[in-house]
Amino acid sequence: MEKKLIGQVTVEEKNEIQTLFERRNGLNELAKILTADNSELYEKLVKDLGETGTKFQSWWDRMAEKYQWESTESGSWEINFDTCEIYLVTN
Repeated sequence: MEKKLIGQVTVEEKNEIQTLFERRNGLNELAKILTADNSELYEKLVKDLGETGTKFQSWWDRMAEKYQWESTESGSWEINFDTCEIYLVTN
C-alpha cells in the first residue's frame, strides 16, 4: 500500500467530514446490534445510513473538484484528521 500526499483542506472542511465519518461509523456499529424486529427503528437506521453515506461521498466529490486532487482507478483518498492532509492511497 502506498500513500501519497496530494492536498490539504481547511479546518472547517475537515470538521465537516470528521462529523460525517464519526456518524457513519456510529450508525454502522448500531446496525450490527439492531435487528429488523424493531422495524420502525430499523427503517430509520437504514435511511440515516443512506443519507449519511451520500453526504460523505458528496463531500469527497466536492473537495476533489475544488482542489483538483490526483486520483487513480484503484486508489482512494484518505484524510489525516490531525493535520487536514489528504492522501491518495493505492494498492
